Amino acid sequence: MSALDTALHGLRSLIADGTLRPGDRLPSEGELCEQLGVSRGSLREAIRMLAALGVLETRHGSGSYVGDLNAADVIGSLSLTVGLLPLDSILELYELRRALEAHASSLAAARVDESTLTELDSLLAEMEGTDDDDEHSRLDHRFHMRIAEIAGNSALASLLAVFRARSRAYRIFRTDSAAEIKALSDAGHRAILRGLQSRDPVAASAAAAGHVAQTEYWLRKLQPDAVGLTD
Repeated sequence: MSALDTALHGLRSLIADGTLRPGDRLPSEGELCEQLGVSRGSLREAIRMLAALGVLETRHGSGSYVGDLNAADVIGSLSLTVGLLPLDSILELYELRRALEAHASSLAAARVDESTLTELDSLLAEMEGTDDDDEHSRLDHRFHMRIAEIAGNSALASLLAVFRARSRAYRIFRTDSAAEIKALSDAGHRAILRGLQSRDPVAASAAAAGHVAQTEYWLRKLQPDAVGLTD
């Protein structure tokens, strides 16, 4: 195990076992180095890495503190690594996305109110009426994330946001199949909304899973050359 790994493992253990709790200030560098058996350089690098992941918070002139350890925030930090994955790896995540989007839609069907249904309907009307790829991507993301918000689980919404952020980089609406893809996508969105409007968790879940599967199908069919990354 490298010195950096030792420092990371040591800090994680102190937090995991409750020795250091959310909001606690880390002991001095000297104390930690002696306790963990690492150099100041390795300790500082470990602190920087955990800060990047949202586990620690470094305050100028005050020191480093254990963060809130909010599940949604920690999960959101996965975007640092998921954002680097190539399309082949993203496609591996689609099985997870199908399950998560389906679950979120199922929960939302039981919790959605009339004003939110009107909001979602308006989003779909805008989406159906635009041929601008960037605008369609923005509206599509807002529609799905609004459903995740309604589901009421911030960790679930955060994980979906991480997965969706990377997959949005691939623009299948700029290919020769764009018209067909858009028609199927619009129909898929409407099916999800009908499930929500009917307050039918099973219908909403099935529609969401089918919609994600449809996107996965096109990504697999068009890869790698026909699908371009955004600028």
